[in-house]
Amino acid sequence: MSSNSTLLEIQPGFSFMDSIKAPVPVIVEKNSILSNMTDGMLALVIPVVAYWAFSIFFHIIDTFQLAEQYRIHPSEEVAKRNKASRMDVLSEVIFQHIMQTVVGLAFIHFDPLPTTGFEMNEMWKLRQSIPSFVPNIAVYYLYTYGFSIIKISLGFVFVDTWQYWLHRLMHTNMTLYRKFHSRHHRLYVPYAYGALYNAPLEGFLLDTLGTGIAMVLTGLTYREQMFFYTFATLKTVDDHCGYALPWDPFQMFFPNNSVYHDIHHQNFGIKTNYAQPFFTFWDTLFSTNFKGIEDYQKKQKKITIDKYREFLASREEERKKTK
Repeated sequence: MSSNSTLLEIQPGFSFMDSIKAPVPVIVEKNSILSNMTDGMLALVIPVVAYWAFSIFFHIIDTFQLAEQYRIHPSEEVAKRNKASRMDVLSEVIFQHIMQTVVGLAFIHFDPLPTTGFEMNEMWKLRQSIPSFVPNIAVYYLYTYGFSIIKISLGFVFVDTWQYWLHRLMHTNMTLYRKFHSRHHRLYVPYAYGALYNAPLEGFLLDTLGTGIAMVLTGLTYREQMFFYTFATLKTVDDHCGYALPWDPFQMFFPNNSVYHDIHHQNFGIKTNYAQPFFTFWDTLFSTNFKGIEDYQKKQKKITIDKYREFLASREEERKKTK
């Protein structure tokens, strides 16, 4: 008895993969996760809800001073150094969410209805192209989850590439910086719900269009879009949260974290650390990462809040001495 046959006794649901003939597809409309909302609409709603829920979490920490030891900048610097009011930031972000929703609705309008009933046929075809020693269950998980992981990962790389080069252009071209990107840098001390505080055109190009193109190029389904958009949203909010929380998974597993991006918001680092929102490979490849604490960063893999505070304090002392 072959290993596949043994497996099929345990997993009889995979027996179709060993059939001589391919299963006949029976295409029907795919049911949505929620009965009162399509998956396409849900893919637009969840990232917005996630943005504000995560932002409120950090706003509560900020308001009630629940994690002062992990705050990157003293609270008084928010009002002292930032040139945009909270209300300005709030209205701009709401406008951007409206804009990205309208664009998303346009995509949905032209998208075909999601269907199902072809999966067994495609898994059978995949089974024929994979060596027989690979068990059917592995083929199943590759088709069901593996391809989604690959597509989403490629989407992350595309978004990083798109945003790095457009972001860098916004800094190197003074006209673009003055007319558009300077608005985002009115927040010298970033906070969570200011993550998408941008000029409307820049917000459209950088975030809405970039993720939209990534979605089209990788062929993400609506359910894959839910994860892709929501994860990217949460990561962007986290990068601007103003805290370096010790058990924050985004900051534990990504070198491009809140401290890394805070450097970019400071006068001394504004021409560095362009990478966002996930990785830092473009900054590393083109030497646009901030060099002031690179020796420590090489040893620790990422910048900790304590070391960054020491660095900021030393720069402030040097600035006072030169006056």
